[in-house]
Amino acid sequence: MSDALDWTNAWEAKLPLGPHAGRAGELAARLAGEVKAGKLPFVSMPYWESLKGELAAARADLGRFEHMLLLGIGGSALGARFLQKAFAPGQDQPGHAGPWLWIADNVDAISLEAWLAKLPPEKTLVLAVSKSGGTIETTGQYFIITRWLEERLGAAWKEHLWFVTDAEAGFFRQEADRLGCRSLPVPENLGGRYSVLSAVGLVPAEFLGIDSAGLVAGAKDILDPLAAPGLDGAALAAHPSFRLAAWAAGLMDAGFCEMIFFGYVPLWASLGDWFAQLWAESLGKSGKGSQPVPAVGVTDQHSVNQMFLDGPRNKACLFLTCGGLPQGPRFPASPPEKFAYIAGKPFGELLSAEAFGTRMALCKYGVPLVEIALERDTPRAAGKVMGLLGAATILTGWLLGIDPLDQPAVELGKRLAQARMGGSGLDREKADLDAFLAQARDGQEF
Repeated sequence: MSDALDWTNAWEAKLPLGPHAGRAGELAARLAGEVKAGKLPFVSMPYWESLKGELAAARADLGRFEHMLLLGIGGSALGARFLQKAFAPGQDQPGHAGPWLWIADNVDAISLEAWLAKLPPEKTLVLAVSKSGGTIETTGQYFIITRWLEERLGAAWKEHLWFVTDAEAGFFRQEADRLGCRSLPVPENLGGRYSVLSAVGLVPAEFLGIDSAGLVAGAKDILDPLAAPGLDGAALAAHPSFRLAAWAAGLMDAGFCEMIFFGYVPLWASLGDWFAQLWAESLGKSGKGSQPVPAVGVTDQHSVNQMFLDGPRNKACLFLTCGGLPQGPRFPASPPEKFAYIAGKPFGELLSAEAFGTRMALCKYGVPLVEIALERDTPRAAGKVMGLLGAATILTGWLLGIDPLDQPAVELGKRLAQARMGGSGLDREKADLDAFLAQARDGQEF
């Protein structure tokens, strides 16, 4: 068995795919142009050879630390969390002896105070991840954590601070240069949700001992054909990312406005959260897009699957499975008669049966579904999946006539939050805040 997409129950014949499938030549030309112009580093990965050397040089220094505290939010954190949970799961299991990765991806005073009180600063590396350094949630934590390092470590504190940020501009670049701290670049034109296979995700991966080269090799298996100079419409039409994009756009045309990502690889549960940001932030624009819904098998069979099966008929599904997962211990040879059907079978066989049952039920209830069936749950396989989903997202955005690389509505909320805190240069936002706060309150005690 090899990694494959199963289209059996995708409803392709029932969806208005023709107008989208017929645009392969147009999108191939656009892809070639934007890759050549350096606008799609997620696809071409021109930074990899340089980064590979930087990661190798950093490996010995990373080994000096027992803890890494990652300051980052959104795309600066979701990829790293997926890699940690999938390939360094010991931190969630009994008897773990390190290394430990802590991810500060929220305005969470309780966790922040716990890290300040309990982490040993002499054994801790702080990794500040932000392309600009202007993300106030991350930068605010940076101010507090660096004060803690300096107070506890004295002159040596700068050796415990690394940056992943823009190579030339922004507050974190200024700080890295001012302090003389080690820094690794976020490539130009690489947005956060597409950045996991850059230093953003790969520095934490190296700290945890995860195969960074395998992750990138898997992604390149998918992406190199898309970055090839001779890409034409026929080659793009045959690529799985384009087929997924045409399917997704056709689904939206037909009123399927939710995309379930149902994962039956337990340690990969956080991949659904990574996908949710990728899909929502890239495609939710101008009244278009579909709402991503992460779900974990089998856990969510017992929570939200009732809605998937018998709720509004507006849902499609990407269904992730892996045939090569560990099988674990066997059930007893002589269980009570009621459970005789599991006698002597490996525990992991139950996961396979649950995945099959859920996939079949979704199909019987009319949920268009594409199965992403993996042979093994390796870093290389993860890179392939992330490359596939990232490329499909970009192509879907182009088919919808939107820019899949920006996030204009998100920026408004950030500006309003900064205005609420008293930030300067936000006169329009402060006026909007005043008008909003002047509304009569319609409150009800409960």
